[in-house]
Amino acid sequence: MSLFSVTFLVLASTIGLSLYTLYKNQNLLDQLILHPFKMNRDNSYFRLITSGFLHADLSHLIFNMLSFYFFAIHLERIVGSLVFLIFYLAAIVIANLDSVSKNKNNPMYRSLGASGGVAAVIFSYIIFNPATTLYLFFAIPIPGPVFAVGYLLYSTYASKAMNDNINHDAHIWGSLTGIAFALIYDPSTISRMIEFVRGYFS
Repeated sequence: MSLFSVTFLVLASTIGLSLYTLYKNQNLLDQLILHPFKMNRDNSYFRLITSGFLHADLSHLIFNMLSFYFFAIHLERIVGSLVFLIFYLAAIVIANLDSVSKNKNNPMYRSLGASGGVAAVIFSYIIFNPATTLYLFFAIPIPGPVFAVGYLLYSTYASKAMNDNINHDAHIWGSLTGIAFALIYDPSTISRMIEFVRGYFS
């Protein structure tokens, strides 16, 4: 991976800002976190993006950045650095919009993390390369499309039935953004996905 790649820049900026706000400047975290109630009153819409460069703790940061790295480095090569950067930032914003709409009058709601953008990257890569294998808990191999369906079903269930302080809605919208991006960027991915599914179940 080139030191000048967007993947490296996102990794470095996310790790740096996350660690800084976690251990050095909690006040800055409060200013950058997704806080719909406040942002709709002071027009701090930059939080839609900046919240994606913050994390709640070290394990949250490590998991997201490992997941990001393994897929982003390949996706950037497929679509190019500029397109990848625009896609990733847009995915973070889109993944947060539903949460903003639902919680604009809730002063207690806050959200942070790169999960929406990371989900977009993973799902986009799966569409481009349906034969890819993902490893649940970094150990259990699962075909990409099977993982994608299972992840969306679980996230949909969890967003309605679970109260675990995880923004499952951002995961859903990030995933859908990744799918939409890949299909729009290269419509031939539809036929490749169909062919893979047919071959997998034949």
